[in-house]
Amino acid sequence: MSILVGKKAPDFTVPAVLADGQIVDSFNLAETIKGKYAIVFFYPLDFTFVCPSEIIAMSHRMDKFREMGVEVIGVSIDSHFTHNAWRNTPVEEGGIGAVEYTLAADMDHAIAKAYGIESEGGDSYYPAGVAMRASFVIDQKGIVRSQVVNDEPIGRNMDELVRVVDALQFFEENGQVCPAGWNKGDKGMNTSPEGVASYLSENSKSL
Repeated sequence: MSILVGKKAPDFTVPAVLADGQIVDSFNLAETIKGKYAIVFFYPLDFTFVCPSEIIAMSHRMDKFREMGVEVIGVSIDSHFTHNAWRNTPVEEGGIGAVEYTLAADMDHAIAKAYGIESEGGDSYYPAGVAMRASFVIDQKGIVRSQVVNDEPIGRNMDELVRVVDALQFFEENGQVCPAGWNKGDKGMNTSPEGVASYLSENSKSL
């Protein structure tokens, strides 16, 4: 598995279903996210179990992500036609409905391999060949700033992705780092011995 934090997010051009339901043959990541923040999140397969809960949870937070200037792209090894069929299946019948972001089709597994999260099977709970539950937060320069990977049975908390973007933007705007458990509105920490001492003297008991 690759560690991409601090590196340029691997670019890709693949078929996809856009947020408005349009099917395109050549969706390009770099062009779409240029000058924007982005989340690229992978999931194993369409028409499965934990995956639709994550995909719908992400869609429910799109107003917040748009407010923050974040593009969201979901990726699995399914085709764009399967993505489209899943979007057109009602939620009460196991579908995901018209989710409000792009679903990219990694049919040759090249994206999962480039991001280092294609499952090899083994002792994980994933079948070999699928993308793991991996999330990548990308800054406006196209650099990966956060990377989280869960094993197959463990669904993600999409509010944590909101928090991570908030923390990244806070750091960029204020130059202060975000201590353990930081949430928007909390105090940051100055990166000096005095800054650490000041922060901990006020906050250590609540950590």
